[in-house]
Amino acid sequence: MIMAAIDFNKELFDIHVNDENKPVLVDFWAPWCVYCRRIAPALNILAENYKDQLLIAKVNIDEEPDLAAKEQIEVIPTLVIYKGGQALASIVAPESKARIDAFLQENR
Repeated sequence: MIMAAIDFNKELFDIHVNDENKPVLVDFWAPWCVYCRRIAPALNILAENYKDQLLIAKVNIDEEPDLAAKEQIEVIPTLVIYKGGQALASIVAPESKARIDAFLQENR
């Protein structure tokens, strides 16, 4: 079975982002965001490629507006890497799968 990006609600976000063992890349997105939908397949591929090293998840800001506000998400898509409850780095509107991959390599 191919690993895909997991949909997070606030409860799942809190559980996984605070996990000390595995970093989490969270994609803050919305269904009406064309660019968000365009990078979704790349995130699913990366979720499979990195399944042993980190978890890749998605937060729909329309369904979780309080979470998006708490994390200070102002532009989508914004991808944030968390480890042990702390945001380590973020990238806004990455232009390609290769750019996301490079971002992951730089910030794990």
